[in-house]
Amino acid sequence: MIPTEPAYLVGTGGAIGAVCRYLAGSLLTQRIGSPPFPVATLVVNVVGSFALGLLLFSGVSDETVLFFGIGACGAFTTYSSFSVQTVRLWEGGRRGYAVANAVGNFLLSAGAVGLAWLLVG
Repeated sequence: MIPTEPAYLVGTGGAIGAVCRYLAGSLLTQRIGSPPFPVATLVVNVVGSFALGLLLFSGVSDETVLFFGIGACGAFTTYSSFSVQTVRLWEGGRRGYAVANAVGNFLLSAGAVGLAWLLVG
């Protein structure tokens, strides 16, 4: 029997999400190189926000939310990397990129959740 305690669900989902985040970042870096703008972080944040929106608006069980929502999507998306990258852009004198990163992450991620709501809700 698979343990369904909340911590196991979140931890297992988180492990999967973290590996998927690493693989997605690696794949994007291989495909597009290392642009001056943190594209990989933006992409995973938007995709993860869309996936979380689909999940939550579809009315799945609490266990599914723990595993996929909090665990997998939580580990796949990355607020900490986004924050550090934005500050580094600002400190490096690339303030336009820093502002675009902050605004882009917020608007595109919120828009992805809104699109999920329109599709499922």
